[in-house]
Amino acid sequence: MKAPRRPVLTPRRRVEMVLRQEVPDKTPLTMYQGMVPQCVVERQLRNGGLCIVRGCGVVTTTRPNVTTETRRYTEDGKERVRTIIRTPVGELTSLAQPAGFTSWTLERLFKRPEDYKPLLFMVNDQRHEANYADFAKAERMLGEDFILRAGIGLTPLHEIMIHWMGHEAFAVEWAERRDEVLRLYDAMAAQHRRIYPIAAASPALHANYGGNEVPEVMGKERFERYVIPLYNEAAEVFHKHGKLVGAHLDGNNRLWAKAVAGSGLDYVEAFTPAPNSDMSVADALAAWPGKVLWINFPSSLHLASIEKIKSATRQIIREAAPGNRLLIGITEDIPEDRWQANMLAIARVIDEEAQGRRW
Repeated sequence: MKAPRRPVLTPRRRVEMVLRQEVPDKTPLTMYQGMVPQCVVERQLRNGGLCIVRGCGVVTTTRPNVTTETRRYTEDGKERVRTIIRTPVGELTSLAQPAGFTSWTLERLFKRPEDYKPLLFMVNDQRHEANYADFAKAERMLGEDFILRAGIGLTPLHEIMIHWMGHEAFAVEWAERRDEVLRLYDAMAAQHRRIYPIAAASPALHANYGGNEVPEVMGKERFERYVIPLYNEAAEVFHKHGKLVGAHLDGNNRLWAKAVAGSGLDYVEAFTPAPNSDMSVADALAAWPGKVLWINFPSSLHLASIEKIKSATRQIIREAAPGNRLLIGITEDIPEDRWQANMLAIARVIDEEAQGRRW
């Protein structure tokens, strides 16, 4: 008598299985939506199981007493975007240069100590409401080749340090006006605590919280004191709803590996293994028992030979056996002339490893 055939898993279902630490029929392969151009190869990859990751908000945030104006213009042949934020207690401005799917920051919001007042007003003026309809509609229309991800936002100290101040200004303010920095931090954390239950009760299975932390900049002490506790707070709320929280930790992580291990995070997203960081897949899985690795395939390998790409893929999958804690993702650009061949090679090895699985 023949054994019953296992049902064919959809791309989204494979991702969800691993997020719940179940073993799918093969290692899920994912790409951010903006990094996979529509073409014949994209269709081939999706037919073979590629799951496209798309961010989709479930919380609408407004600031009823703050106005924002955006001005676009060209200077020296380059596009510029000037943002003006007006509050009853002062005005803030920033300047950015668009660059594809990202942008270069030319001027940050914080320029002088007087800017603390409007920044604090801007934070305290936030109002949050559930917006589940857009998520449900997108999930229904996109189908099983996509997984939608909710988000809580950047962790407060990261946003202050990187987006509002920049490294140099933050270093000065941390040394000279730390109480003002922490007043901002506390206000932002309070707003996030209002977001947690709204996002956790949404239709989204998982949400990212912060990330892009650099140990050489954030430092171990600040990470453990000002980042990890918020991960834990969010995770406690999400877990009550049966939902999952992860962080986009795509740099070196060995310095705070123990702190991440003890946190409430369910998965580490965009984790980039060696040779692009100081931890391999095997290192991370050993250091973070009970957590899923949603990796970014090492960017430097996209310039290597196809054989080296296939060998690296095989090694990653075997290091993660039995496969209930690994998703292979693409979270950064691949060179335009390499992405098709590289992705087909990665997908081919995933299929070969699934067919020859012995665990």
